[in-house]
Order: sequence, then structure tokens, then C-alpha cells
Amino acid sequence: MSDVHDFRINIPLPALDDLRDRLRRTRWPAELPGVGWDRGVPVDYLAGLVRHWLHGYEWRAWEARLNEFTQFTTEIDGQRLHFLHVRSPEPDAMPLVVTHGWPGSIVEFLHVIGPLTDPRRYGADPADAFHVVAPSVPGFGFSTPLREPGWNHARIARAWAELMARLGYQRYGAQGGDTGSVVSPLLGRLAPDRVVGVHINGGLAFPSADPAELVGLTDVERARLAAAEQVRRYGTGYADIQGTRPQTLAYALTDSPVGQLGWIVDKFREWTDPAYELPHEAVDRDILLTNATLYWLTGTGATSAQLYYETRNASPEPVVRSTVPTGIAVFPTDPAIRRLSEREHNVVHWSEFDRGGHFAALEAPELLVDDIRTFFRRLR
Repeated sequence: MSDVHDFRINIPLPALDDLRDRLRRTRWPAELPGVGWDRGVPVDYLAGLVRHWLHGYEWRAWEARLNEFTQFTTEIDGQRLHFLHVRSPEPDAMPLVVTHGWPGSIVEFLHVIGPLTDPRRYGADPADAFHVVAPSVPGFGFSTPLREPGWNHARIARAWAELMARLGYQRYGAQGGDTGSVVSPLLGRLAPDRVVGVHINGGLAFPSADPAELVGLTDVERARLAAAEQVRRYGTGYADIQGTRPQTLAYALTDSPVGQLGWIVDKFREWTDPAYELPHEAVDRDILLTNATLYWLTGTGATSAQLYYETRNASPEPVVRSTVPTGIAVFPTDPAIRRLSEREHNVVHWSEFDRGGHFAALEAPELLVDDIRTFFRRLR
């Protein structure tokens, strides 16, 4: 296909030298004694990550690992899109488009692409194989530069529909967490004749003003609602900033790699498995740094934040309940409630797990992969 071009990550050495120079010259802030994580990422924790970033972390090794996956770029709706396209060795594999979120990237899929595309190699049933398409959301990673405003969730879903058609896939599944938990169902509503099923994790479900929705909730469900309300009241400051002043925030994220790292690590601390005290206990330290390094090297701390502005300022549209079969995987930090989710989704599969978190593909990849396989098995 002449409009799809091979791509390989190859960051110029001066960019890596500049990163190391900036890390060495970090100007560290003061902090109040004894406050821990209550007011954000502590200096000693972030300084420890930065020391490893400087002296123990090797971008080239992770660049090579990412390059093990076949990658391409194309242009859709005036925007350059980067995507992984990893075909299964199994001829009857089902195409699956997977969507990351913020502050994630294609790095989220490092542990799941192999088992999804080649289950035989991982001791699973080859009949469960997928051809995986993993795009970088516009404004993230190598889907840059972001050429114009307006890239909200609905427009991303339209771009994904065009991408899958361009790749020759007429029948496929959709999966995603965070941003992907919104885009994937929208893709199903947009192309119900092509999307055979939607699987999401990290979804949110808030009650309406109707008190009847709260009748009969279990203790676990009420605890999830309370946690969701706590997040909405005290844990969405980042979204308010990105949703109202992404350009003002951009200067700090684009000029300071430590600022970029801190902005990302804060969310990994809040959203990963609550059984772990520190982010690197839930997600491997080098993977945390690979994700942050990708943001830094592509200068996308700024443009990724634009999605929040677009979402906040999108014209409200009535939600039409999807007819596409939907599976929802609920991990410990996901405030999802089946009854509320069924208002918008045709939920035919519901799983709850006692470990993992918002970044399930990194935290509990084997659980997520198994759930994806189980859900789509009936739809092949």
C-alpha cells in the first residue's frame, strides 16, 4: 500500500546527549518535611528514578525492543499516524485494534503483543490468535506533529475505522484502556457492521441523578462509587490543567525531562495496584522510564495534553447504547459497576480481578490477555 510507509525508531544521538545533560543540570525544588506523597511526588523518590535514568537506563536497548514490532506511518484526515502492526503466524487470526491512553503510549503493549499474536509460542490455544494493530493516538509518540485542533475521541475512532479499512481488515475487534476505553466503544458504534466486539478495561461509570440506580448496590460497588467520587473531587487536578491550559503546561513538560517524568509518575502512583506502595513496584522501573523517555524524545507532553482540552470542549452528544457485544475487565483501581455500564454498552462479558490496576497491560498482562482471549473466543 503506497500510502502506508515502513517506520523504525532511531533517535539521533544528540537528542540522547541533550537528555542526559538536562538530567545532570536538574534544579530540584524544596519540599515540606514529612508530607510524603500527599502533595505530589517526593523529591527523594523522583531523584532516585533520575539517577537510574542517568546511570542505569539504556534507551537504545528499549528502542531495539520496540523495533522488534513492525511499525508504519500513514496519513488519515490530515494527520500523520504511527502504528504497530504485528501479524500473527496463525492464518485465521482475528484483527484487533488496541488503543492506549494518557499518560501511556505504545509502550503499554510490550507484554501483551507476543501472547496475543502468537499464543502457540506462549503455551496457549493458537485458535485465540490476533493480528494486532496498535496506533499511537494523535499527539502521542510518533503520531506527530499534531497538525490542527479537533482530535477528540470521536475523531480518533473515525481515524481507526479508516486505518483498519486501509489495512484491508473488514471484520475486527477493538480493545483499550483509559482513552481506549472510550475510543473502542465509539469505534463499535461507528462501525457496528465491522467491529465484532469491544473489550475494555479501566472504564468509568458514574450514576445519574436517578436515585433508583443506587438501589441494591453491593458493598463493593458502593466502595467503588465512593472511590470514584474521591478521584473526581481530589484526583483530577491534572485533567483540569490539561483540559483548560494545555499550552501553558507545555513549556514545563517540553523544557524539563524531570518535570515530564514527575507529571507521569504521579499518575502511575495513584492508578496502579493499591497493593503496592511505589510505582516501580507495580510497573518495572525501566518500563516507566521508557514511557517517560518516549514522551520526552517526541516532545509530546504538550500535544498529548491537547486531548483533554478537546474532550472538555467537545459538543455534548446523546449517548446511544451500543449494540456491539462488549466485555469489561475490572481491576482494583477501576470504579466500574456493571449496572451503570450497561446503560451504554451491550455487556455480555464481565470479569473482576483482585490484582493489577489502571495500566493492566503492564501490571497484569497475563490476566488481561486471558480475558481478551475468553471474550473474543465466542465472536470469531
